Amino acid sequence: MTNPIGKPALKVALLGCGVVGSQVVRLLGEQADDLAARVGAPLELAGVAVRRLGRRRDAEIDPALLTTDAEGLITRDDVDIVVEVIGGIEPARSLILAAMSRGKSVVTANKALLAEDGATIHRAARENNADLYFEASVAGAIPLLRPLRESMAGDHVRRVLGIVNGTTNYILDKMDSSGASFGDALEEAQSLGYAEADPTADVEGFDAAAKAAILAGIAFHSRVTAADVHREGITEITAADVASAKGMGYVIKLLAICARSDDGRSVGVRVHPAMIPRSHPLAGVREAYNAVFVEAESAGRLMFYGAGAGGAPTASAVLGDIVAVARNRLAGTRGPEESTYADLKVHPIGDTVTRYHVSVDVADKPGVLARVADVFASHDVSIQTVRQEGRGDDAQLVLVTHRASDAALSATIEDLRELDIVRAVASVMRVEGDDTP
Repeated sequence: MTNPIGKPALKVALLGCGVVGSQVVRLLGEQADDLAARVGAPLELAGVAVRRLGRRRDAEIDPALLTTDAEGLITRDDVDIVVEVIGGIEPARSLILAAMSRGKSVVTANKALLAEDGATIHRAARENNADLYFEASVAGAIPLLRPLRESMAGDHVRRVLGIVNGTTNYILDKMDSSGASFGDALEEAQSLGYAEADPTADVEGFDAAAKAAILAGIAFHSRVTAADVHREGITEITAADVASAKGMGYVIKLLAICARSDDGRSVGVRVHPAMIPRSHPLAGVREAYNAVFVEAESAGRLMFYGAGAGGAPTASAVLGDIVAVARNRLAGTRGPEESTYADLKVHPIGDTVTRYHVSVDVADKPGVLARVADVFASHDVSIQTVRQEGRGDDAQLVLVTHRASDAALSATIEDLRELDIVRAVASVMRVEGDDTP
C-alpha cells in the first residue's frame, strides 16, 4: 500500500519514550502505509523528547530523532501534533500549554493532569483552536471516553460503574482465587510487572480516582477533579474479608462509581473496594483487565471490557486519537470541546446511599445481638441479614444492611465502637451491584 500522492506529511512530536511511547513509535513505523490511507496523508515522526539519550528502549528509534529539548521540539513550525506520554503534572502541563499556544493539537494519556487541572488544558485548546484528545487516559485500549463523549451525547447517563485499575484487580482476583494475603498477591503482581515497585498510586486508589474524575466529567457534563472524588484503597482488605465475601456469593473489587443523584441535581464520585454479586458482569473481570458498566436512560446498560493498561494496548488508544486529530487538521475542523453546561455539584460521601457488610468482634454472651441491633436501629440503618460465629469467649457478628446513607452508617460504626461488648469493628465494606443483572 502506498501513501496518498501529493499530500504533505503531518508531523508528530512525541514527548516520552517509555513503555507506552516506545509502542507508539513502533506502531507509527509498522503501520505507516495503513495510517496514511486512513488519515488521508502520511504521519511522520518529527522527534522524540526524552530525559536521557543513552537509555535502552523497547523500540528501534533513529538516534537523530531523539532530543532532550522537549520545548524546542514542540515549538517547531513543522510540528502539527504533539503526543504527551510522560505523565505527571510538570513538565507535562507546561509543554502541552506551550504546544497549544502555537495552535498544535495534543493527544495525551495523562490522567493525573486532566483530573487535577483539566480546566486549564481544555481552555487552552479552545482559545487556540487546537484539538485535545485523551482516550488513553482511562482504561487503556478500551474505547470508552469517545463513546461517552460522542456516541452517547444524545443520551442521559445515570451511572458509571467500573474496574479501571488493572493492578488492584489482579491483586484482588488472586486473593479471591487462591486465598492469598494482600501482601503475597501484591508481590506476585510486582514480579509479573502488573504493579510498580512503589504501588501506592494503584493500591491506595489515586490512579482510579483520577480516572473516575475524568469519567464523571464527561458522563455528567460537569467539571470534576480528583479532589472531588472520595477515595479508599485496598491495603486493608484481608484474606478473611475475601473469604467472607465468597461465602456469601460475592467478590471484592475496587470500583470507580459515578452516579447522578435521584433528584438529578448532583453527582457522587467515589473509588473504594466493594462487594458485588458473582452474577454481576463485573465480577467475572479477571486478572489485570478493566471493565466499565454504563447505565443510560435510552441506551440502557452497556459494558466496555478489555486490556486496561500496558504499552501496546495504551498505544493503540493513542494511535486512534492521532488518526482522529490528523483527520480534523486536514479537514480544517476540531473535535468536540469539553462539555460542562450541566455544572452539577459533587455531593459528599455522607450523602451516598448503598448497602454495607459489617463484621464486628463481640463478647459471646446473651443480649449482645440485641444491643448491636439497637445501635443500628438508632441511626435508622436496617439490618437485612446477620450471621454469628462463636469463638470461645468471643464471637463475630457479620451483618449486611439494607440501603442507608454513608453518614448514618459511619455514625453507627462510631457508636458500636463505644459499646463495652464490642471488641473491634473488624471490617466495613460497601455492597454494590445488587440492582444490576
